[in-house]
Amino acid sequence: MLQFDRHRRLRTSTAMRDLVRETHLNKDDLIMPVFVDATINGREEIPSMPGIYRYSLDSILDEITEIVKLGIKSIIIFGVPERKDEVGTGAWEDNGIVQQAIRLIKKNYPDLIVIADTCLCEYTSTGHCGILKDGVVLNDESLKYLTKTAVSQVKAGADIIAPSNAMDGYVAAIRQGLDEAGYKNTPIMSYAVKFASSFYGPFRDAADGSPKEGPKDRKTYQMDPANRLEALREVASDEKEGADFVMVKPAMAFLDIMREVRNHTLLPLVAYNVSGEYAMIKAAAANGWINEDQIVYESLVGMKRAGADLIITYFAKDVAKKL
Repeated sequence: MLQFDRHRRLRTSTAMRDLVRETHLNKDDLIMPVFVDATINGREEIPSMPGIYRYSLDSILDEITEIVKLGIKSIIIFGVPERKDEVGTGAWEDNGIVQQAIRLIKKNYPDLIVIADTCLCEYTSTGHCGILKDGVVLNDESLKYLTKTAVSQVKAGADIIAPSNAMDGYVAAIRQGLDEAGYKNTPIMSYAVKFASSFYGPFRDAADGSPKEGPKDRKTYQMDPANRLEALREVASDEKEGADFVMVKPAMAFLDIMREVRNHTLLPLVAYNVSGEYAMIKAAAANGWINEDQIVYESLVGMKRAGADLIITYFAKDVAKKL
């Protein structure tokens, strides 16, 4: 008699497939990005990111209310200041747009986890993530401003600091700064593995953070997408310096890196499903080429399957509605 394995026995019905499903996507896994803009009134849609908006301070609670009602428990906040300068003052002043937004959100929704992106690119006149001098982004000089930014964000009420600047030593500098300011219990969500990727294009429209002076890209501080072992070195450094979470960004083209990082760390692992990934799916769906809901689900489950515990995604609200 012919002998072979009957794998299809576990696929015979929806209930059976649900019973043996290995990877699950839950609302608790999702982190929704939110943009607050000091230069606008109301809300403005980001042209390259259909369905995603920048909000003024007096309209942002409308977005937060919807997020909370959908059962999403975490957001990450980005800001666009009214003015920019060479040292990114708007990033770390007490009355900065992000600091005002955090205070407003935490006053109205104290249980919502507010993650503050800690970088200078939206706030510097140069558009770089650190301080630019003579055509070079200075590493050590930038750390003091990034630390000031982190402390001001936590002082405003941020629950987690997420430094995205890709400077060497930023976790150590921010950890020391937070501890000295009395915030020993504030976790750091490190953008440990951040590639110099073309998938970030729409985000730079959203946050007005493209390089304007000096190097035209960020390849001197963000990682080469071709490198795998370097990612593991970055994670090891950030763990040693005191990171509480580590991140892989972007996600879809770097699932192999995500799995490598998962195999080498016990820290919570975050995937950033970035703006270009969002825009591609939205564009294909708008043309009727793909089923958006199914593609989004498969993509996010793939990130979970690769080892992610949490996913920052612009699809968070859409997915929460389906779940």
